[in-house]
This record gives sequence, C-alpha cells and structure tokens, in this order.
Amino acid sequence: MQSESLLLWGMVFGSIGLGFFIYGKKQRAAVPLIVGIALSIVPYFITDVYLLVVAGAVLVITPYFIRL
Repeated sequence: MQSESLLLWGMVFGSIGLGFFIYGKKQRAAVPLIVGIALSIVPYFITDVYLLVVAGAVLVITPYFIRL
C-alpha cells in the first residue's frame, strides 16, 4: 500500500513541480524555477510517504514566502 501512495504523491508533486518550472522559466523567476526542479527530483530520494508529503508541501509553499 505504501508503494502506491508513494507513486501517487510523487506524481502529484512532480506535476506541480513541472508547473512551477515552466512558470519560473517563462517569468525568469529564480525561486519558482528552483522549486520546480526540486519538486521533480525530491520524490526519487524520499521513501517514506509522510516525509514526502511534508517535504512536498514545504516546497510548494516556499515561493509564496520567498520572493526575489
């Protein structure tokens, strides 16, 4: 059950990361670009579902608090 959840959450955060990456590239904004790359890479390295959800949520809200 955990592997299916991990796959689903990884796909969700990877999709959000793709959106942030495209937005950051078009707007030439560094923070969304870096967060998009991080959201696409993080699911490959985290094997715990709860840790993945927390890390993904922190990365998703990061561009709203850090503006450069």
